[in-house]
Amino acid sequence: QVQLVESGGGLVQAGGSLKLSCAASGRTFSSYAMGWFRQPPGKEREFVATISAGGGVTNYADSVKGRFVISRDNAKNTVYLQMNSLKSDDTAVYYCASGRYGSTSWARSAYAHWGQGTQVTVSS
Repeated sequence: QVQLVESGGGLVQAGGSLKLSCAASGRTFSSYAMGWFRQPPGKEREFVATISAGGGVTNYADSVKGRFVISRDNAKNTVYLQMNSLKSDDTAVYYCASGRYGSTSWARSAYAHWGQGTQVTVSS
């Protein structure tokens, strides 16, 4: 059974930073791409960032490019999202997801397993 557990969310002031973590278990972590998505209040879940199985390829939504960094530690079965220069528009529940394949994708359908989410609130 695959489990994804996010941590690191919280309340932060605009301009601040947070680092999210997602610990995975139940499948060969290093074989699959990982992604971060978010769901702002009253809106649809949207793509944030993705990283390939080996960690060599990353892709970002335009809204976070240059501010967020996705990384992974395959020895620890963990994926991270470093969020800098946070804005009020970044307020959302953040979800990590485990891909169906090794390559990156922005599409929700490319991800087979999802965590429960962690709340990030940015105050202005």
